[in-house]
Amino acid sequence: MSGLKLLALDGDDLGIVSAHVQDAVLKTGDLSYSPKAGLFTVAVNRFVWEEAGEKARSFERRRAMLSFKRVRGVRSQGFDRRNGEAVLSLLALSFSPKGEGPDGVLELVLAGGGAIQLDVECIEGQLADTGGAWETTHRPDHSAEA
Repeated sequence: MSGLKLLALDGDDLGIVSAHVQDAVLKTGDLSYSPKAGLFTVAVNRFVWEEAGEKARSFERRRAMLSFKRVRGVRSQGFDRRNGEAVLSLLALSFSPKGEGPDGVLELVLAGGGAIQLDVECIEGQLADTGGAWETTHRPDHSAEA
């Protein structure tokens, strides 16, 4: 199977990308922001939900790159960005418009109450598998969460 490549240009697109990065894990050292280029990127190990049937005995994770263009600023909360080896779990992506225009805050919602907020001119994101894939027997389970 070829690698996944998705583009997000509006809220509906972002919802699809969000579904594909749910339960992705990442290290804080893989977060990158270039203010001059207006580019935020993060390498993630995403859980392959699109192939995770209820009766499957094994599952897969793939290395992927999540990137957003037209970013004017980045804020984070709930984790220490200086600890490059800290592992974070991504739960969802969301967007809150600032007004009538396309600008707003795009949020990467993390497990444990953490978040990364991107001040964006508009939604312009991409998710692309970059290569490595490996088997895992662990399927993320949110049934115990309230």
